Amino acid sequence: MKLIKITLLSLSMAAGFGLQSASAFAAEPIAGSSVNVSDTISHLESALVEIAKSDFNTAQVHLKAARVSGEKITGNESVVKQANALVIQGQIKAKLGDIKAASEELSKAISLYKSL
Repeated sequence: MKLIKITLLSLSMAAGFGLQSASAFAAEPIAGSSVNVSDTISHLESALVEIAKSDFNTAQVHLKAARVSGEKITGNESVVKQANALVIQGQIKAKLGDIKAASEELSKAISLYKSL
């Protein structure tokens, strides 16, 4: 009888710990997504500043970081894809040295990310 009590107690504790850890992981992506959105926006804004200064090498570093963090964003899938495509277009325009077009594309991307 004592063995059955210990077994049932151990199983109930294991199930309780398992449920607590599963609920902690379920809440994690929502917080991570908002962090990625703000990281992406800050990298894009930094890239805009560098593009305005015609410092394209530093802008490319920020644009690459924005693309990496932008891929981790969860939310409205069509908006995220459109914003990521705008970042890619802005990166291409910045590589070509087209300040005006790159700034326009990145500004559109920022407004889409802010809508998330």
